[in-house]
Amino acid sequence: MANKKIKVLIVEDEEMLVNMYISKFEKEGFEPMKASNGKAGLELAQKENPDIILLDVIMPEMDGFMVLRELKSGTKTKNIPIIMLTNLGQDEDIKKGNELGAKDYLVKANLTPAQVVDKVKEILK
Repeated sequence: MANKKIKVLIVEDEEMLVNMYISKFEKEGFEPMKASNGKAGLELAQKENPDIILLDVIMPEMDGFMVLRELKSGTKTKNIPIIMLTNLGQDEDIKKGNELGAKDYLVKANLTPAQVVDKVKEILK
């Protein structure tokens, strides 16, 4: 992974949370980008082609499942690993995320930013 920084796109509408993740990813040597709603996240993903995407489910404009569906159907973005990052821990939500192609499904309330970064590293190995 020489000098190329790993691009992490964080699509999350909760500003405080995004900033926590951003600073943690920066400390770990990643190149984080953020979008505060689903539509902006989708556009940024298509433009920047990140290495991995952290995607909230409940957001303005487009929810995470809609964004996931769009990304997985786009030729340029279909192979980007996507982690659903949400407070919806219900089995049907997890199942829906997995069926739509999410690599993993993390419940925000259960994880620290450091644990989220570790999960990203694990998936990108």
